[in-house]
Amino acid sequence: MAAHDASRVPAWVEPMLAKADGGRLRSGPEWAYEYKLDGYRAAMQIAPDGTTVLTSRNNIDFTAEFADLAGVLAPALDGRAAYLDGEVVVYGEDGRIDFERMQERRGRYVRYQSGPKGLEFKDVPVRFLAFDLLRLGDRSLLATPYDERRRLLDALPMPDPYRVSVVRAVTFDQLAADRRTPGDFLAHAASAGYEGVVAKLRSSAYLPGQRPDSWLKHPLVRTQEVIVCGWRPGQRSFTGTLGGLLLGAHDPVTGDLVYIGDVGTGFSQAARADLQAQLQAIERRTHPFVTTPPREDIVRARWVEPRLVGEIVYRQFTRAGRVRHTAWRGLRHDKEPAEVLAPRAGPPEPVAPPPPPPAEPAGGRITVQAGNRRLTLSNLDKVLYPAGGFTKGEVINYYSRVAAVLLPHLAGRPVTFIRYPNGVDGQKWFEKNVPKGAPDWLRTVRLAASGGTIDYPLLDDLPGLVWAANMAALELHVPQWTVESGTRQPPDRLVFDLDPGPGTTIVDCCRVAERLHEVLAADGLTPYAKTSGSKGMQLYCGIRTDDPAAPSTYAKGLAQRLARETPESVTAVMAKAQRTGRVFIDWSQNNPAKTTVAPYSLRGRDRPTVSTPVTWDEVRACRHVTHLTFTADEVLDRIDDHGDLLAGVAGTRVPLP
Repeated sequence: MAAHDASRVPAWVEPMLAKADGGRLRSGPEWAYEYKLDGYRAAMQIAPDGTTVLTSRNNIDFTAEFADLAGVLAPALDGRAAYLDGEVVVYGEDGRIDFERMQERRGRYVRYQSGPKGLEFKDVPVRFLAFDLLRLGDRSLLATPYDERRRLLDALPMPDPYRVSVVRAVTFDQLAADRRTPGDFLAHAASAGYEGVVAKLRSSAYLPGQRPDSWLKHPLVRTQEVIVCGWRPGQRSFTGTLGGLLLGAHDPVTGDLVYIGDVGTGFSQAARADLQAQLQAIERRTHPFVTTPPREDIVRARWVEPRLVGEIVYRQFTRAGRVRHTAWRGLRHDKEPAEVLAPRAGPPEPVAPPPPPPAEPAGGRITVQAGNRRLTLSNLDKVLYPAGGFTKGEVINYYSRVAAVLLPHLAGRPVTFIRYPNGVDGQKWFEKNVPKGAPDWLRTVRLAASGGTIDYPLLDDLPGLVWAANMAALELHVPQWTVESGTRQPPDRLVFDLDPGPGTTIVDCCRVAERLHEVLAADGLTPYAKTSGSKGMQLYCGIRTDDPAAPSTYAKGLAQRLARETPESVTAVMAKAQRTGRVFIDWSQNNPAKTTVAPYSLRGRDRPTVSTPVTWDEVRACRHVTHLTFTADEVLDRIDDHGDLLAGVAGTRVPLP
């Protein structure tokens, strides 16, 4: 901001974010609805003298890139400062917001910065669509209810609505007065080409940097049958297996086989292995398309005969003929390649996103397709988390959507369930043995235990995960070792469980985690952090060892060392009398007989909190419990933003010091 008179421009505010609504568009007089836009989130900060700064959601100065938007609102403000939250968008020739054209414009601007000057962008005009007002004059509106902020925003004159205008918002009551519903508004959003709808609580304040329950986004997605035409080998944590698929379909006009994009998420570990085996058997030397796909899309590609038909979910089909925001749903053995036609560019159909699983009548049963299995689910409307009204259907939906990143952390590891059939306020129990009535296709492993044997479930695919969620197995716990061909393997992970004693919180755990990070890194290990989803957190390191007892020995020694160095804040002793005001470094979870809550597992707490991988920057910045508390919807958003932050554990295994 050095180029601006920043002293008079309102200070940047970290934007409030919308949380995914889990596939359920909220309804009721307390809600208002806005269109979800497909552009660049931006703040418009206007000084009393009209100086305007545009800033990205990450506090990057956008002013030069979108110079046409600067100063547009100044004449309407009569010398008042203002701060508008909104989105910069580009429209296509069909009058709909076109993110692809925005990306093209962005590429030209980047080239312009490093190349010859004089390039203009008048052929791709931009527009700022405001949806919130955070300051007007000397008055901060952050604590003001949404309804009042919108009233003030709507009252601002728009001198040039082709460059700056306000996103349409409508309340539930306004819809009802027109004999319409939120579902009708969603259908209109789809037909108009919007990305979806955001429901906003009318009484809510603006919470900078937070993703609360008061802003809930409902994206529109579609399903599409595709022909598998190639694949890419995986990298990093997926080395040695399938990384993604290259997709084709027949042009509905010419009948030619055309390239329509790729998909790299939504696969279980088992699905990756199964698909790779099938594809290797039908490999060919050249691509099967009528025209060669773009070079950057086919790096490392391996081509196959176009025989297998699958299904994906996606949000958009671009003018260039590409599917965007894709996820794999599974093979379609009931379809022939000749039947698969490419979609048409344009907005999604006016339908809500397909679950799994869909809603059901109260107390009813429903049959769903999960991967290659059909499962009967029941009591999906039963509330398992009373504090937030989170139902069993939403639990199953969460585990279905998080499967792509969760399953690699469960693969080959016997799973212990903690089941809550009557919700988190009811009785719970641990379950190691596969329960009676489990499907015959569920993979299991029989292992010796004190007093006999245990038949553990192995959850390595989506059907198994959905089956477990349908039993209200909210928590999934696994050991630090795997099984192979029915035999227990040596530990491949080292874990430190940081448990805050009375008078301490996860904030104190973070300070201990920072110290552990330094020591582990000095020993040549690569530590990864995650919250427990309850009060504490865990650190993981990938290791190699032939001695099952070695991880406990190493971890105990390190815990005792930190306890000696700072006895006032750390203890390595489990006794409760030693834990007040201290963080207990539980080294014992490396014992082969013990388990730790799995990454991305829900927890049986008041709200559907999740054991969530976090970055070390987040650990270092944590100063309040809420900074590292994440619910199911927030975790799904984090995966969209970060992917799997624990994906590197398997690829960083080194001999245990």
